[in-house]
Amino acid sequence: MKVLVTGGTGFTGSHSARALLAAGHSVRLLVRDEAKLRRIYAPHGIEIRDFVVGDMTDGAAVEKALAGCDGVVHAAALVEMRRAGARRMQETNARGVEFVVGGAARRGLPSIVYVSSLSIFFAPGGPPVAPELPIAPGTTAYARSKAEGERAVRRLQEQGAPIRICYPAGIIGPHDPGHPGMSDANHAVYSFFRELGVDTSGFFQVVDVRDVAALHVRLLELPAGPHRYAAAGAALRWREVYDLIDRLTGERLRRVRVPGTLMRAAGSAGDVVKRVWDFSFPLTRDSMEYATRWPGADASRTERELGFRFRSAEESYGDALRWMHRAGHLSARQVGRLAGEEVR
Repeated sequence: MKVLVTGGTGFTGSHSARALLAAGHSVRLLVRDEAKLRRIYAPHGIEIRDFVVGDMTDGAAVEKALAGCDGVVHAAALVEMRRAGARRMQETNARGVEFVVGGAARRGLPSIVYVSSLSIFFAPGGPPVAPELPIAPGTTAYARSKAEGERAVRRLQEQGAPIRICYPAGIIGPHDPGHPGMSDANHAVYSFFRELGVDTSGFFQVVDVRDVAALHVRLLELPAGPHRYAAAGAALRWREVYDLIDRLTGERLRRVRVPGTLMRAAGSAGDVVKRVWDFSFPLTRDSMEYATRWPGADASRTERELGFRFRSAEESYGDALRWMHRAGHLSARQVGRLAGEEVR
């Protein structure tokens, strides 16, 4: 089938486009920067000739991009940590859902994939997150924008639109084009080396970007229906993450033990500071709740019903670190025995 991919010059979108091509589908991308498009795909020996230059909030560009397509993977989203950009982010993401997902549904496209997030089900002190839980009230602009997008997409599902929703955990892996830096979860792993690892309560749960991309292909090929599937690897305690990286590199990460209560208090202080100094670093009460009280997510239904298998944490972290070294983000000394090894 011919599939439109939004966010195709981003981390998840670019991997999804490559997975679709490898599976024999044809791909069209909606991109804002043609030069970035060529820069991202050329190292993989891929030339994308079918693309539309435009933004997901540009109705005319989206309509042009949808024309002649059989499916859509809507992976584009604006992420903004500054208070000043909160309203623009919510409006941008809402219009993206309206134009891309809604437009595909109005055209009667038979295969539509919307990329959501497991975070929309997170409630501090609540049970392990899963697509079967109610949507949690978001406490940040980004969380609210994802929750609003989820409600809009579910309304379309209820009206019979063949939308499949993917709910990933934090996404890590190799070949991260970034905008302008690495994606959030990759940057968190990078920060363990550049700054200081914090051993606190809760879990750090990720999923390999290549698994997310493969799941998108699988979802597009499912029969019509309101499908909703989680994408998540094993939930690891923070100390288990650091111990795993130590085993992979043969080095030892610097770390400090900080109680969750103190982390959350620091996040509350960050919220106060942001009212005066609108910094983009995610030191907020909301982000610290996620960091210290994430209860884990179970993607076993995805594996059971779709016959899907997620990569091991060793492979995902190992390839992410190998790529960070090859891309110049981490030194040979930092990645230890992984230096010089090929990304699998």
